[in-house]
Amino acid sequence: MGSARRRASVGLGLAGAACALLGVSLLLVGPRIVKQQVIKNVRIDPSSISFKMWKDIPVPFYMSMYFFEVLNPNQVLQGAKPVLHQHGPYVYREFRYKTNITFHDNDTVSFLEYRKLFFQPELSNGREDDYIVVPNILMMGAAVMMENLPTFVKILLSGALAGLKQEAFMNRTVGEIMWGYEDPLIDAINAIVPGMIPFKGKFGLFAEFNNSNSGLFTVNTGMKNISEVHMVDSWNGLKEVNYWRSHGCNMINGTAGEMWPPFMSPTSLDFYSPDACRSMRLVYEKSGKFQGVPTYRFVAPKTLFANGTDYPPNEGFCPCMQSGIQNVSSCRLNAPMFISHPHFYNADPSLLDAVEGLHPNKDQHGLFLDVHPLTGIPMNCSIKLQLNLYIKQVSGIIQTGRIKPVVLPLLWFAESGSIEGSVLKQFYTNLVLIPSLLDYLQYICLGLSIPLIISAAVLMAMSQEKCSLFWSSNKKNSDSNKANQATSAKKLPPVKGTVLREARL
Repeated sequence: MGSARRRASVGLGLAGAACALLGVSLLLVGPRIVKQQVIKNVRIDPSSISFKMWKDIPVPFYMSMYFFEVLNPNQVLQGAKPVLHQHGPYVYREFRYKTNITFHDNDTVSFLEYRKLFFQPELSNGREDDYIVVPNILMMGAAVMMENLPTFVKILLSGALAGLKQEAFMNRTVGEIMWGYEDPLIDAINAIVPGMIPFKGKFGLFAEFNNSNSGLFTVNTGMKNISEVHMVDSWNGLKEVNYWRSHGCNMINGTAGEMWPPFMSPTSLDFYSPDACRSMRLVYEKSGKFQGVPTYRFVAPKTLFANGTDYPPNEGFCPCMQSGIQNVSSCRLNAPMFISHPHFYNADPSLLDAVEGLHPNKDQHGLFLDVHPLTGIPMNCSIKLQLNLYIKQVSGIIQTGRIKPVVLPLLWFAESGSIEGSVLKQFYTNLVLIPSLLDYLQYICLGLSIPLIISAAVLMAMSQEKCSLFWSSNKKNSDSNKANQATSAKKLPPVKGTVLREARL
């Protein structure tokens, strides 16, 4: 019985020691294994898991467009406040893919990323042939651009506008506003002020957006330094742009806006946006989960579109107006265009008061990125921007009437996408489930080792106690036997010599 307990205690002790050893090993080596796997699979390398995701983005992206119709154009010409009505969404499925992928010897890779948009009528609240009254973007933009030219030039333009029957507002379809329409005004303006509008043919706000690339990006692959993966090395061969008035504003910071380096901290992230002609910084808001995957949510700070007075680092983006809008005329052919959050969310209240029909709301109009901090891969995102046109009365151009200066919203759009389906399942299994199981396993092993070792010690102690009792009992029996023998010897009568002699005979 004692030997059986000893064998059991030895077995339990060995099992406890093995669990403790495995738990400690997982505790020390497990995070390193996970880190190595993340590094191996997030760098830009044809053998990594994320390479195909990076090359041909499998995430279904959608661009939702919302247009602002001016309900009182005649009154606006007389100086009234514009009354706006939002139409939409007009939803487009967006496909992105990379071409001209070229790896370089300095741990960088160059590529062109193309975008294709396809209208989704079943997801839209309207059709592309819907008519909407909007400002005559070409005419009103050219009028403001020519404000400081000699009066005779402006009168000449006004006459040309009258001959072409151009007015301050136009009634166009959504498709025409998006993808372009023929306008003789382009040739007329270029005849009067050569080079003012450096293109021919159709004019549309997104005419060059569909089936086009966003410029030649060169980014770090992370093969030598994983903390640099996806960071932009140059854009169109430039280390910084020349649109703005300060070095800080011209800097190309962060990534191309698709992925970020792994092992993120809850602080901020940067990316360069060719559409906004600048780098943008989002700040950490909160931690959460998307379909079971842990995420950090990053949002736009109020300083993103603040003017130089409210936020001095933005002085380089000026000339500025109120906070909440950014003048992008320097990278948009000098047209008086401004970008902002939809409905002037987080903007100066005076911008909102200058028009009617806007209702800013964080949930509907705030942009966000939900990023998996371990890998730097976005799980869910919605980037939202609004295009605005600055219009006003321009002396000498009678078509501008008595329009009061106003930053007039034209449209806003949301580019949204989230990882789903088989991609989400593979991502969750490889980068969330397996590391979590390893994490739980180490604590289970450490937790099991304690009762096993204690049980082994208890059994060993019980075995030792049994052995002690056994030897103590045997010793008592032995001493008793010796005492009995001694007592018996004392009771025997003495043997006399004659008897012994007789015995010998």
